[in-house]
Amino acid sequence: MSDFFLQALTEVGSPAVMGLIILGVLFGIVGGSIPGFTVTMAILVVFPFTFAMDPVSGVSLMVGVFVGGYSGGIVSGVMLGIPGTPSSITTVYDGYPMAQRGEPGRALGIGVMASFLGTLISVAVLVFFGPLIASFSMNFRPWEITALIVFALTLVAGLSNGALLKGLLAAAIGLLITTVGYDRNSNLRFDFDLPALSSGFEMLPVMIGVFAFSQLLGNIEKMRDEGTNGKSVDTNVTIPYRLIMKDMAGQKLNTLRSSLIGSLIGALPGTGGTVANFVSYDQAKKFSRHPEEFGKGTPSGIVASEASNSAVAGGAFVPTLALGIPGDLPMAIMMGVLILHGITPGPMMFEQNPVLVGAIYASLLIGAIAMVLCNLLLVRWFAKISLIPQQILVPVVLMLCAIGAYALNNNVFDIWVLFIFGVIGYLLWKAGVPLTPLILGVVLGNNLERQLFRALELDPNWLTFLTRPLSALFLALAVASVVFSLYQDRKVKRLQQATPSP
Repeated sequence: MSDFFLQALTEVGSPAVMGLIILGVLFGIVGGSIPGFTVTMAILVVFPFTFAMDPVSGVSLMVGVFVGGYSGGIVSGVMLGIPGTPSSITTVYDGYPMAQRGEPGRALGIGVMASFLGTLISVAVLVFFGPLIASFSMNFRPWEITALIVFALTLVAGLSNGALLKGLLAAAIGLLITTVGYDRNSNLRFDFDLPALSSGFEMLPVMIGVFAFSQLLGNIEKMRDEGTNGKSVDTNVTIPYRLIMKDMAGQKLNTLRSSLIGSLIGALPGTGGTVANFVSYDQAKKFSRHPEEFGKGTPSGIVASEASNSAVAGGAFVPTLALGIPGDLPMAIMMGVLILHGITPGPMMFEQNPVLVGAIYASLLIGAIAMVLCNLLLVRWFAKISLIPQQILVPVVLMLCAIGAYALNNNVFDIWVLFIFGVIGYLLWKAGVPLTPLILGVVLGNNLERQLFRALELDPNWLTFLTRPLSALFLALAVASVVFSLYQDRKVKRLQQATPSP
């Protein structure tokens, strides 16, 4: 392991790649600092720039954006009381009150240090558990992989708050999108006599359209409904380093617990930083000697929030690299970068591309260090960036999305794909249909079809899926996740009905 890691460190340590990581971290922090922009949006904007890069450079850039984006949400959360990303919602609970009482620098410093430590702990989790899971999954055959993908899709759909059926529908739509074009036997499907559809839909325009374009349309609607309510913010922030070190010294257990929660939840397909955020905040409050201080500006709340959402970074890489199952939306895009360069994430990646795996480890470590330095040195500028009006931001990002879609194949049709799926994504969002299962369906659809056909070619008997222990286990877990989600939904509805309306 040491040999390939040293080789990876040599490649990542080159001035060019180091510069890309720092640029990625800066862009991620900027994206996370702007309310409504989100980490996923930042990664989608940067994705097209990786086309002309080698795999190590492209992945390093994306890792930088990933690390920076999860930490950037603290800026607007503390300064404006508006979470820059959904994974920073609970940061606002204590960060904003601390800033309101005249300590914005302390709140930002605590958040940045917690993010740094959360990232480091999650990298340790990735380094130790990624190869173990990969070596275990080397025994997976087409039946096990098919069942695992089905379980991942049902798990994501089940986590769609109170919308299980809509989540399953979204996953089905995502799988349907991947059936357009030629199949394994060169049969043309669903082309509607359009030559451009014979090769199917490109993953990038679909992902940008469904998520980024539809979200921007939603932002335009919010601007129309709410108008412009700009908040004034004092950007003359000073960081009290000694006080922050003292605060962090008293948060050892909280930091470790929150980081492990973030890593564990990040490793579950489709969960991500938002779920980790709330779970770790809740646990920090339960274990605290002074739970009444939460929500009033306590360092414990900021640490729990920021350590957990940054720890998602390493945790989400575990299923992506070891199993080829994206941990969340940013990981789905990261998986797209690898596929674009002819690299298939999964158990064999640790044997066939060990240097690239080592480069991801090294990029996460370097990105974490760059994140701390950039945040502490440039916090005043990031505070100003968080005030960029949506009227300027939305058209600029729309233009970048269109350029990115066109740059994939220099094909105008891909821009139309982006626009059409953007409208579809917006309509689904308005109907309350979660978009995460749809995106994961698009990412995993081709692999699901390939593994399913391979399994049936080896043994046409469908009962083989139930007679093989691991595939039967994954299918049972898929059914259990659906049943548990139905139970949870009914429980929530009963509580809502039992609660008297004000």
